[in-house]
Amino acid sequence: MKKKAIKAHFLKTDESFCDWREKSVKSVKVSDRSTIFRYKKGRYAWKGVKTEAYKTLKGDWAKIIRRNLIGDGLKTKSHVRYFEINSGGQSSFEKHRHEHIVIGIRGTGKVQLDKRQHKIKFLDVVYVSSNTPHQFINPYKEPFGFICIVPVKRDRPKILTNNK
Repeated sequence: MKKKAIKAHFLKTDESFCDWREKSVKSVKVSDRSTIFRYKKGRYAWKGVKTEAYKTLKGDWAKIIRRNLIGDGLKTKSHVRYFEINSGGQSSFEKHRHEHIVIGIRGTGKVQLDKRQHKIKFLDVVYVSSNTPHQFINPYKEPFGFICIVPVKRDRPKILTNNK
């Protein structure tokens, strides 16, 4: 097993966003060894994967958690994350230069792309192109869970205020 120490990605401020860390410098071990993270049947969780808060600062997001499935400690070009939004919750309304792909896997939710909202159901796939204002919303009673795939090298999201 080959391991290297690399520097983690950090913001230039103390703000902690979705995938960004507090201002500090730490080294993390990275592996290029193939790995399997076993799904915990019926729990929308994976063995060895922690549940984290979506963002640590106050903002327009609510009732959302994240699980980093692929990326933390692995030498990859993409990160694969699971997000779950509880009833009445939403992600931040934001845009960024990097694109991402979202696959609905639990419940039903909505995505706002620019000024239009679209319903997302099981195995629907959403492509969010570069600089598209977007937000994921759960107006339904059941939790809305989705897989999100982003490049490792990505820019800091710009939080937008007028999403209606």
